[in-house]
Formats: sequence, structure tokens, C-alpha cells
Amino acid sequence: MAAGGSNLSACNRVNIPNGGGGGGGGGSGSPSLGTSSSPPSSLSGGVGPGGGGGSAAAAAAAAAAAAAVVICREPMYNWQATKTTVKERFAFLFNNEILSDVHFLVGKGMGTQRIPAHRFVLAVGSAVFDAMFNGGMATTSTEIELPDVEPAAFLALLKFLYSDEVQIGPETVMTTLYTAKKYAVPALEAHCVEFLKKNLRADNAFMLLTQRHRAMCGNTSVRSGEAVVGQPFGCQGSVSVWPRNREDQEKALNGDEEFKEGDQVGEGEARLFDEPQLASLCLENIDKNTSDAINAEGFTDIDLDTLMAVLERDTLGIREIRLFNAVVRWAEAECQRQQLQLTPENKRKVLGKALSLIRFPLMTIEEFAAGPAQSGILTDREVVSLFLHFTVNPKPRVEFIDRPRCCLRGKECSINRFQQVESRWGYSGTSDRIRFTVNRRIFVVGFGLYGSIHGPTDYQVNIQIIHTDSNTILGQNDTGFSCDGSSNTFRVMFKEPVEILPNVNYTACATLKGPDSHYGTKGLRKVIHESPTTGTKTVFTFCYAAGNNNGTSVEDGQVPEIIFYT
Repeated sequence: MAAGGSNLSACNRVNIPNGGGGGGGGGSGSPSLGTSSSPPSSLSGGVGPGGGGGSAAAAAAAAAAAAAVVICREPMYNWQATKTTVKERFAFLFNNEILSDVHFLVGKGMGTQRIPAHRFVLAVGSAVFDAMFNGGMATTSTEIELPDVEPAAFLALLKFLYSDEVQIGPETVMTTLYTAKKYAVPALEAHCVEFLKKNLRADNAFMLLTQRHRAMCGNTSVRSGEAVVGQPFGCQGSVSVWPRNREDQEKALNGDEEFKEGDQVGEGEARLFDEPQLASLCLENIDKNTSDAINAEGFTDIDLDTLMAVLERDTLGIREIRLFNAVVRWAEAECQRQQLQLTPENKRKVLGKALSLIRFPLMTIEEFAAGPAQSGILTDREVVSLFLHFTVNPKPRVEFIDRPRCCLRGKECSINRFQQVESRWGYSGTSDRIRFTVNRRIFVVGFGLYGSIHGPTDYQVNIQIIHTDSNTILGQNDTGFSCDGSSNTFRVMFKEPVEILPNVNYTACATLKGPDSHYGTKGLRKVIHESPTTGTKTVFTFCYAAGNNNGTSVEDGQVPEIIFYT
């Protein structure tokens, strides 16, 4: 007798033609009764996809398969003797007809698989199965349909419950995570999450944020603090909520309407924001590799909520015009999913509130004119308003966010190089300039500038950061700001962060057009910013910028404040 071999060796074997029941674990024409852990490819113990299309031969094969199952219910004699440990004995019973007292019909349609199991083993490993089989209103059915679960994922769950072995891969990890959550097996959940963390990349980050598992039921419902289970009790076409406490479990089993409906997650979608650490890692990866992430195939498959969560971030590392183009691609895919024509009106419709999260003011006027202005997605009023924002001062208020995306994590920092504020500082078209170096890599996102001494006023301004040695402009913005007449500084931001490398000379420039302003005095040559959380010190060293500088120097002048991220 072969140890651990086919469980038919002690039974009257019924041979089944290869065109009949496609063996799920046995690898032959016989029913799937072996110990293989690979997912069966067809209905186990029944007629597989290769069956003869309704022919008499196929029907005979199906009958033979059913007969084989019945015949082989008799256990293989003395198989226990070859298994020296409890773990080996339970592992042998995985996906095995021997001693099985329940079957699961997992999947839907031609992909359905009939999987044998043992109530005791399942109840020991899962509170959901325990309630299903041993609760006050426990099911007595020996066949339970699970149309919302992937067969491969269910087999991975059973493999873990029977042997503590983890069998997950890139193709099955998400459906296995869903199944582990559904049947309340946190240890397997943890293995899935760890696998995802180790394999997280820019090209799969969006796929992980919004996992579209194949929901083979009409609706998927969840309620906070509750596990979700399939309807094995005769309810068709839906997935029911499985409560945690026994009283509510009995209500669910008894058909209480309160437990048949929950908050809609969406057809076939299970978002992973209930895995906060994983979601955070996905978003950080998207921040650092935004271009690769939005070009990945999974980007156009995400749901609207995930799209909005990403567009709200200040830390995306990409030009806004490229982000807009990606969002248009998503809108086109969503129109196709909703079977809508690819018209500008429908694209705007499916985008909904996500459109307002695109930061059109961060584009150049050329980028806006060549893309969004001609897309038809924006209204005529929005286009005119944005063109005015680009071309006139004072800039009119627009409905879109103009805060820059700094493509950085952490908190915004700033330093002020002056100890005192005085009046008055005039402007005649010459730039106020100051040279500086830093001791570590930072990203400058804007300046703080002084405003008018004559009360509330609007200024036009051009800000720049120049690589001093090569005279290369690294970042600039033609914009404006409004001041209230106080001696405070007023923020003027770059459209994109400007990378500043350690021990390299840079020149900060601001060319203002407006009335006389306040100015700083008693300037510091060295300013140190210390992180309140890490204690890391960022040291700025300022020096005089030769040439036309409108009088600004280390001791006094404009450009008092540098706003940056580390």
C-alpha cells in the first residue's frame, strides 16, 4: 500500500474516461480525491469542461464519477499507520473524501468545484465555520454553495486550516486575503498582507488599493466589525453578513432581514483601506513613483473613491498635465464599464467630484491651452476663469485647488532669516536676490515675502531658484499674492518642488511689482532648523548675491522666508 497515495487504493475503483470529470487534485481522469494542493481545474467529482457536450458518453462518465465518489466514501484501510504526527494526518485529509462530512460547491458556472471537507477541522480553525456548523441554528446541509469565493482561494484557506501551510502567489493573494477575512482566519490574513508588502511595486499599487475580486453574486455587503460569509442557506444571488456574536448569528441563520443587507461596497469590489498599513504603503509607493503607477494597467481599473483619495494627495510626484491625461484615460475606461458613449459630457459625469481635485492652476498656460481647455470636459466658464487666472493680476478666484503637490512626505518647514521688520522697501523691476546653501538635501516649495505698508494690496511677482554656478533656472512661477497691510510674510509657491542638494550654491530671486513694502533687517548669516520629531538639523547659510539685487543682502531686504520639505 503506497503511503499517502490515492485514497482509492482500498476502494472499488471506477475508471472514468479523460473526457469526463476533470480531476481537480488527482491529475487523471478519476475524481479529485487525492492530496494535491493545486486548485482543481473543473468540477471535482463531476463533469468538467472537457465533458462530451451532453453526449451519452459524457453522461455515462458523469454517472461513473458520481458512483466512484459514493464507492470511495469507504475509508482507505489503515492509512493512519503511515502518518506519524497529528499534522501529517490532518494534512492528508485536506481536499480528501476520506471521513469528509460536508462538501462545498465553490465558484460559479463552469468554474465551480466540489471540494470535500471535515466540519470538525473547519470549526476548530474558524469561528465562522464553528457558528455555521454548531450554532443554535446550524445548517444540516451536506452541500454548501459558495458562489462568491474563488476555488483556488478556498483551497488555500483549507490548506492553511488543515496543515498551517501557506500557499499564496501573485495570482491568488488578493482572493485568498478576501476569503481569510470572510471566514475570520486572521493568521492567514497576516500572511497575505506580509506577502503583499514584500511584493509591492509601482505597477501593482493601484491594483492592491482597489481589489476587484470576481464577485459571482449580485451584491457584496459588509458591516463594520463583522465578517462576511456566503449564503449557504438557500439564499441566492447575494452575500450575507455574518455577525460576530452568537445571538445575531442565529438571527442571520433564521433569515432575519436585518442581517441580509449591509452597506454596499460595490459589485465585485473589496477595498483594502481596512488594512491601514498596507494602504499607507501603497499610497507612499504611488507618491514616489507616480508616473509609473498611473501608467500601469491597474490604474484604469480603480474605483472612483480610490481615484479621489489619490487626487487629494499633496505628495504626488508628477506634473499636473500628465495627471489630467491619466484621469481622462480612467474616465474613458469608466464610461466603457458603464456602457456610456465616450463623449466629454459622459467623461465629466463619471468623474463627478474627482474633476475638482485636478489642480489646473499648477499647469502652464501652454499645457492648459493644449489639453484641458480643448478636452470638452470643462465648462466654458471654467476655461475662461482659468485663462484669466493664468494671464491677469490680481488673479480671480478659481474653483480648483492651486496648492502645489510637493511629492514629499512629512511636514512643511520654514525658516526666516531676519530678526526684525522695518518699512519701506521699493520696487523698480529689479529682482531681490540672496544666495544660500544647505547642509542636506531638501525640496523648496515656496518663499514667504513681505507685503505692502499701505494696507491691503495685490502684488504681481515672479519667483525663481537659480543654480548659481551654471545660472540655470531650476524652478519659477509667475503669479501674484494679496497682502493685508501687516508686517507678516505672505506665501508664494512654486508649481513644483525644487530639489536643493547639499553644499551647492543657489540663488533665491523674487521680482515684485507693487507698492512699497515692509522689509527685514538684522539678518542672520546662518539659520538652523531642527526637526521637533527627529532632531535632524537643516542648516541654511546665506551670502550676498553680486549684481543687480535691488539692495537685498544678508543684513536686510526681501525674501525673508524659505518654505521647504526635508
